[in-house]
Amino acid sequence: MSGLFELELPWWELVLRGAAVYVAMLVLVRLSGKRTVGEFTPFDLVLVVLLGESVGGALIGEDMSLPGGLIVAAVLIGLNWLVGFLSARLPLLDRIVEGQPVLVARDGEVFRDVLRRESISMAEFEAGMRAAGCPGVDEIQVAVLEPNGHISVIRRGSR
Repeated sequence: MSGLFELELPWWELVLRGAAVYVAMLVLVRLSGKRTVGEFTPFDLVLVVLLGESVGGALIGEDMSLPGGLIVAAVLIGLNWLVGFLSARLPLLDRIVEGQPVLVARDGEVFRDVLRRESISMAEFEAGMRAAGCPGVDEIQVAVLEPNGHISVIRRGSR
């Protein structure tokens, strides 16, 4: 029973591993674009599960102990809280972590090159239009891809 509570790695290595993997995953997810953090498709869900599995070993290394897992979990939760806390107070960090809205259509014109750059298909854009109750592209005053991956549509004459 004592093996369950004994660390196989020094505690500080678990903290460093957790911090390094958290930062690396945050950067990778941020670089992958807004679509990753919006609504999940089945492909996105598979990716998230596989990402979790792929970094599991990097987080805990050889340490399969209960305290080792709890240390890494505490580091991840603490870092997540810290990033949220600092993002709420530092606009530059918020823009880096969360991103900024992107204009994808204006006055009935869809910017297909922007959609392509953001990895948004026309079908996804049209679904965003329908969700906003916009029957057609010609009804769009402004459409914005939000940092969370959702598409906000303002219809003409809706002020």
